[in-house]
Amino acid sequence: MSLTINSLFSTTFSSLVSATAEKSASNPILSFLPLVLIFAAMYFLLLRPQRKRQKETANLQNSISEGDEVVLNSGVYGWISLIEDDFFWLEIAEKVEIRVSKGSVARKISAPQKPEQ
Repeated sequence: MSLTINSLFSTTFSSLVSATAEKSASNPILSFLPLVLIFAAMYFLLLRPQRKRQKETANLQNSISEGDEVVLNSGVYGWISLIEDDFFWLEIAEKVEIRVSKGSVARKISAPQKPEQ
């Protein structure tokens, strides 16, 4: 019984190997097709949207001006009172200002306007 299983296995295995060898020998370009498809899928699903978000964030950070109402990534709302190199001063309450990095801005709420005093 074990002789028949071994002979069956070796016959089946050798036929699979020869069939695979014939397929790969027929067209080697088709063996690279899955790799190309995986790279294309990663580009359109991961890299392209990430670059788009980075451009939108850079445009937002460059468009910030004094008097804008913004929301930080931490959820803090406030008005920009002074812009310096890589940071700005955010007025979160009357006579309360904090120094914040430009990279922490999540979104702009409104056009430039002064807070009510």
